[in-house]
Amino acid sequence: MNFLTIGHRGLMGVEPENTLRSFVAAEQAGLDVIELDLHLSKDGALVVMHDADVDRTTDGTGPIAEQTLAELRALDAGRGERVPVFEEVLDAVRTPLQAEIKDVQAARALAEVLHARALVDRVEVSSFHDEAIAEIARLVPGVRTALIGSRYGTDVVDRAVAAGAGTLCLNIRRLTLEIVELARAKDLRVIGWVVNTQDQLRLVRALGLDGATTDLPEIKRTGRFTA
Repeated sequence: MNFLTIGHRGLMGVEPENTLRSFVAAEQAGLDVIELDLHLSKDGALVVMHDADVDRTTDGTGPIAEQTLAELRALDAGRGERVPVFEEVLDAVRTPLQAEIKDVQAARALAEVLHARALVDRVEVSSFHDEAIAEIARLVPGVRTALIGSRYGTDVVDRAVAAGAGTLCLNIRRLTLEIVELARAKDLRVIGWVVNTQDQLRLVRALGLDGATTDLPEIKRTGRFTA
């Protein structure tokens, strides 16, 4: 398999994160996969935003879960962009997606969309939470899943296997060759995040990873030359 470059919240290094503008930019830059984050609004819409509240990335305040989709739509998510829902991203770009879910409730809502639009081949579902991964796998047989790790040890490999994940998405600041080798022994793919410099890219290539999540388009252009 070729080395994958995954656009982090689109191309958040150059565009407002988790907006249609950012996702289109990632597609135009040729990123292989686009990563995004999902939360549920008060009225059950799959809203694309990283944080649990809107304060950091919009001109609004408060938790997403306490606001309706209409209220969230009224916010500016950067450069005049509106907060998108997952279905809009599906229509705006054709690139494969990696959708991060935060809990079991989001897994259930996402499962409905995956079934309704036959997205098993296009969308990989990721999460920091083992139970969310296990739930989406139960609801959508055959869906590809990834366990994310930020502060982790070698146990992350067994956790991924137990949850049925096929991929590990790991913070490169803690990543070791031992963990990569343990993952390989269990036939897991390993993606490193966040890779924004040539030194970081050389590290993930030296470790033999399957890909890198990046904020910047330059990583796509130089990744195939770095080993």
